[in-house]
Amino acid sequence: MKEFNYKWTLKDAVFTKDKGNVFSCFACGGGSTMGYKLAGFDVLGCNEIDPKMIEAYKVNHNPKYAYLEPIQTFKLRTDLPDELYNLDILDGSPPCSSFSMAGSREDGWGKKKKFREGQALQVLDNLFFDFIDLAKKLQPKLVIAENVKGLLLGNAKQYLRKIYREFDLAGYHVQHWLLDASKMGVPQRRERVFFIALRKDLAAPFMVQKDMFTVVPELNLEFNEQPIKYGELALYNGESITDFAMRAWLARKPQDKSIADSKAHVPGFKVTDMNTFYVKEDTVCQTLTSKGRHGSLLYSKPIRLSKEEFCMIGSYPQDYNFITNQWGYLIGMSVPPVMTAQIAKQIYLQWLSKL
Repeated sequence: MKEFNYKWTLKDAVFTKDKGNVFSCFACGGGSTMGYKLAGFDVLGCNEIDPKMIEAYKVNHNPKYAYLEPIQTFKLRTDLPDELYNLDILDGSPPCSSFSMAGSREDGWGKKKKFREGQALQVLDNLFFDFIDLAKKLQPKLVIAENVKGLLLGNAKQYLRKIYREFDLAGYHVQHWLLDASKMGVPQRRERVFFIALRKDLAAPFMVQKDMFTVVPELNLEFNEQPIKYGELALYNGESITDFAMRAWLARKPQDKSIADSKAHVPGFKVTDMNTFYVKEDTVCQTLTSKGRHGSLLYSKPIRLSKEEFCMIGSYPQDYNFITNQWGYLIGMSVPPVMTAQIAKQIYLQWLSKL
């Protein structure tokens, strides 16, 4: 039996809270928070800009501290409790649409935008550096930040170099890993970059020569769990698609990966929905996105993924209370809890347990 199961419930989970304490920024609905809790950490609270998201966070996690405000003002607070200056891990997932290969990329860099309706205008590509400013202030033992694969590609590498430089100035040795959730016990192909920074004054026992010019703290994050195909969890209880979409679905071909591919087979259809992927029983599900249930469509039946299936594919608990949030959007925006749990377990075993 897997230590971290993709099908689980909050009411039956055992959170030991004996591995260290964590504070989460850009917390969304608490995907990473649940991962740390599954791995035995005590998550003290969160910072989040979205009022609907933080309400879901409060209902499901009952945090000791919850700050609804932009990180730009949160990092300047002078009234933070002492516990936040004695963290084992500062966690964060700075909004990453600026670097996503599915977005406007370079055309959107440096421009103010709203990450979603109801939020303030912000320069999204600066939020990572606001997060590092907070780390410099709080000085946790470790900092863990998740982002999209696009941050490693093309002109975005300039940001990657700046991230390394800012962590160094903040007093940390930082490294990054490109990890795939499908190799970590999560039923979806989801590649994400994880930056893991260890405070320099704690790093001496773990330092190894990486190459001729680089000495870094050693950390093994190789995961090779058996991929979980959609057919292993399929319930076939999602909503049916509309007549309009049905025309494209009926025209599907075996090689089609998205509904857009199928629309190309139908005369008169505009080829749209490039990111509405087919889900097939003999493959691992594509990355869940902020499009929610509208970003996926079964190939074998004209239905979408159901809430229960979405929770399993995102490794979210089956009894999570989404309150007024769209469940597909919230899960698609979140770090899969099992993905975080796998990382947190290794960080505890290899570093924190030895400090």
